Amino acid sequence: MLGDKTVLAIDPGHSKCGVALVRRDDMDVIHVLSRWIVPQEQVAEIAHEAHEDSTFSMIVVGSGTKSRAVVEALRDAMPSIGILVVDERDTTMQARERYWEHNPRRGWRRILPATMQVPPQPVDDWAAVILAERVLNT
Repeated sequence: MLGDKTVLAIDPGHSKCGVALVRRDDMDVIHVLSRWIVPQEQVAEIAHEAHEDSTFSMIVVGSGTKSRAVVEALRDAMPSIGILVVDERDTTMQARERYWEHNPRRGWRRILPATMQVPPQPVDDWAAVILAERVLNT
């Protein structure tokens, strides 16, 4: 058993960030505790608030767009929390798939393959979940 571990994952973007609080329990089962999409300039504030509500051991940040600015803001706001920058390759496609798993397609959307469709809302929060899972499953 790997033990209980909770992380805050962030998928940074130009104007918004996906944020997810994810826990792996003592039975190695992954639980998504919360998901948000927040303005990029508020991500450090949201991380601080999330830490007050639910203690996490680490912040995971995707290595793509605006990751450097997000990491700097997080280090300033929460200097005692470890930050791990991870490769975010393919997270957008995986996040789209996850969105469709949790929001089944209806009507004409059922005809076209899910891989050919863009969800009707942003999936940055699901991308953050994928980043957390990558870290918690290693």
